[in-house]
Amino acid sequence: MTRFNKKKQAIWTYENGKPQRRKDTLAAEEPLEILLRAGSEQHTIAITMRTPGNDYELAAGFLHNEGIIHHKDEISGMTYCVDGNQQEYNSLRIQLTADSMPKLNQLERHFFTNSACGVCGSTMLDDLSERNIPAIPEGPVVDHSLVTSLPDKLRQSQNLFDTTGGLHAAALFDLDGNILAAREDVGRHNALDKLIGWGLLNDQLPFNNRIVMVSGRASYELLQKSYIAGVSIFCAVSAPSSLAVDVAQRFGITLIGFLRGNRFNVYTGNERIKSTEPALVN
Repeated sequence: MTRFNKKKQAIWTYENGKPQRRKDTLAAEEPLEILLRAGSEQHTIAITMRTPGNDYELAAGFLHNEGIIHHKDEISGMTYCVDGNQQEYNSLRIQLTADSMPKLNQLERHFFTNSACGVCGSTMLDDLSERNIPAIPEGPVVDHSLVTSLPDKLRQSQNLFDTTGGLHAAALFDLDGNILAAREDVGRHNALDKLIGWGLLNDQLPFNNRIVMVSGRASYELLQKSYIAGVSIFCAVSAPSSLAVDVAQRFGITLIGFLRGNRFNVYTGNERIKSTEPALVN
């Protein structure tokens, strides 16, 4: 199977009641089977719908976020499977350095993840507390004007969105507002997995003193992944869910939502935001 992250589709468009035939560009959505191998054992641990591209980062980020690996040195290789003589790009095998399969209690069964909802309910707040994840350190403090500069930079990084209009994005910024990496996917959680996988494979984790911004809403699974990756400040274009706020509150993440234009809401961790104006309390 050839890998494409976008596809052409013949469509009809209607304007003022007049139909016109033309071609549209769609974001590709295909399944990816993640196979885990250690010693002589092999298991399918996930099948997720994703936009092809950065699959190694997606798999590495997923394994890290699920607590199966903690360092890139625990992976000895990643290869696409071969069906006969043909490369099969929708099945990825990850070889671990360990001689035996790690405990997969958090993955009690093979599960299917669709592009909309993510790994729903796989880990809850109490489970996160029991995973011995390093605490998010205090700081940094960033100016409000730096925060409002991020949406335009994120948008400029969305190359696939420009041609398809149907992709989510996750981007990592330094404290000067420079974009360090950005990834796109049809799934919000996949885009963030790819970004965190980039960090793991390039020795950039944890993301302390970094800012993560996503193009959609802030959900529980995104804040869960961000906490595991050590994100200090998480920004979203749209609204957070109540459980996302709970994760941010418990684990010390500054959570920003409705970041559009020159305004945003801070739901937790306002001590990391610096403003030149005095605060008004209603």
